[in-house]
Amino acid sequence: MAKLKLLATAAAVVLFAGAGIPAGTAASDPAPFPVTVQAKNGKVRIAKRPTRIVSLSPTATEMLYAVGAGRQVVAVDSLSNYPARAPRTSLSGFRPNVEAIARYRPDLVVGDLDAGVVAELRSLRIPVLVYEAPRQIAGSYTQITQIGRATGHRAKAVRAVRAMRARIADAVADARRAGSRRLSVFHELTPDLYSATSRTFVGQVYRVLGMRNIADGADAAGSGYPQLSAEAVIAANPDVIVLADSKCCGQTARTVAARPGWSAIAAVRNRRVVAVDDDVASRWGPRIATFIRLVANAVARR
Repeated sequence: MAKLKLLATAAAVVLFAGAGIPAGTAASDPAPFPVTVQAKNGKVRIAKRPTRIVSLSPTATEMLYAVGAGRQVVAVDSLSNYPARAPRTSLSGFRPNVEAIARYRPDLVVGDLDAGVVAELRSLRIPVLVYEAPRQIAGSYTQITQIGRATGHRAKAVRAVRAMRARIADAVADARRAGSRRLSVFHELTPDLYSATSRTFVGQVYRVLGMRNIADGADAAGSGYPQLSAEAVIAANPDVIVLADSKCCGQTARTVAARPGWSAIAAVRNRRVVAVDDDVASRWGPRIATFIRLVANAVARR
């Protein structure tokens, strides 16, 4: 349940498979500053290329490194664990402490922050870009492009988005050729069977693949994150089960098959239970392409 609250608070519900985030940092674009970027908190003017960036969001951290701004990042929040070289600190994106943030002397802060924190940082003349999980995958492309502009890496951001689009298009095409539009899916957030509907960002992955999300019919409260019963999952008989609780909670195809009654579910019988790194499945940054590929591979299993 703690994990579900974490995902909901972040409005979450993820670069290149094998290679990870490119090492090093590309030279900044020659385009002059100032630049103005449209974020959730409105139009933000950035007077000069930032050299001391603080990220208070794991997704923002991944985006910053993806566009080549890694060397400009001086601190990231305690949950920003990718890439491993990011300067991880005890800063919290959920309970941000303005005084602690200010100690890093940032000239740009990025994260999903509330209006009060943004106002405090602005009073210190620190520009802030606020981003939350978008409703559609296209919103992730927009955020990466904006972060590229804000940090002086417009060209690399465009290339990152282009590569992302290509990888996603390939994965979707493979999945659809394998019949994904005929399949149903259960996305498991926690072992007590919380899930994510099509109203969430992660739900858009299954919508793009044309799959039917069995959680949609269970969300009477409209939260986007309903809890299903074991009986409901068994009755829905999903063709694919995606485990986004493999790292936090040790869930695997074997543990799922051992649950009472679950061995008869189509996903278990046809070996279409896929364990996904929890972080990859809950972030809307560049690794969303990796997530979609993993689901596509599961769909293609015979």
